[in-house]
Amino acid sequence: MSRIMLMIFLVLCSFLSLITSSNGNGEKQLRFNPKNGKFRVLQVADMHYADGWMSPCEDVLPNQFADCSDLMTSHFVYRMIEAEKPDLIVFTGDNIYGPDATDAVKSMNAAFAPAINSKIPWAAVLGNHDHESTLSRRNVMKHVVGMENTLSQLNPSGVDVIDGFGNYNLEVYGAEGSSYVNDSVLNLYFLDSGDYSLVPSIPGYQWIKPSQQFWFQQTSKELLPYAVGLAYFHIPLPEFANLDPSNITGVRQEGISSASVNSGFFSTLVEQEDVKAVFTGHDHLNDFCGELNGIKLCYGGGSGYHGYGKAGWSRRARMVEVSSRKLLNGEWGSVKSIKTWKRLDDENLTAIDGQVLWSYQPDKYNIRKGFYY
Repeated sequence: MSRIMLMIFLVLCSFLSLITSSNGNGEKQLRFNPKNGKFRVLQVADMHYADGWMSPCEDVLPNQFADCSDLMTSHFVYRMIEAEKPDLIVFTGDNIYGPDATDAVKSMNAAFAPAINSKIPWAAVLGNHDHESTLSRRNVMKHVVGMENTLSQLNPSGVDVIDGFGNYNLEVYGAEGSSYVNDSVLNLYFLDSGDYSLVPSIPGYQWIKPSQQFWFQQTSKELLPYAVGLAYFHIPLPEFANLDPSNITGVRQEGISSASVNSGFFSTLVEQEDVKAVFTGHDHLNDFCGELNGIKLCYGGGSGYHGYGKAGWSRRARMVEVSSRKLLNGEWGSVKSIKTWKRLDDENLTAIDGQVLWSYQPDKYNIRKGFYY
């Protein structure tokens, strides 16, 4: 690592102390920044990391190919961290590309190295390729959970039966010095969307199962009524295909590769009312956000150079910025707005497609929780 990069990471470490703290068990707590009332999340989708410099790039311009490898993906993630200084980094699956990774542990260690070296908390879910190397799906997630600075969990504690690995939620607390300091005002849900269907009569990809939906419902009910949520998983829901193509921000350049059956999870999200946006990966050439029944459905856009892409169409990653309301007494309160944009891996890390995903409406009534936002 260069001297400049080392200095950057030292600055990030000192900055991070403002927006993380520990609870009584020594576990890190995420919280809003007391200086600006914001919490910022970097989504990195589909790194498809394999064997580092030995894994060539896919779908790049001819003049890029000679020296192009997995290391380009690492460089891009480092640049994103340096530019955006997120409070949390989220990897939404296909973090490694199992078929080309000769050693899953080494590939994961290299893929997540930018997050680990930054000392910024990070979380991950699995895609459909992460377990196709030398480790089972369970053991891939177990390795992720044991890595430095991660907040990832194998599965929620106290839940005996749940499908998949990597279902958990992270609560983001109010800023230090505010009356919300002990309250989670933002909740981040992570789910395992599976890999491939095991039902002979159902082709294609898996889906979010009833056990996972039940856990989500119970967790949502237990959280504070004014808290808003975001959900992260790999495979898009079938409802992504129902979005009006004339009313999306970003581009759709390939089909929606969701499960061939609809498990009803989108309806569950609508019923619970707290989740305002869903973020997925899987389809590398889609990077759009659209709204359906009050929920924004968003792709991250492919970030990995060893994954398929489109020559001349830059790899990219998505930022989400959640802002708190400024109360009359000067304190930071509950969530005011959720904004997003993407950055391209070009010379200037160009920011594109900025939009507001959700904003606070004082007169909106949450029927299920009996609470005015």
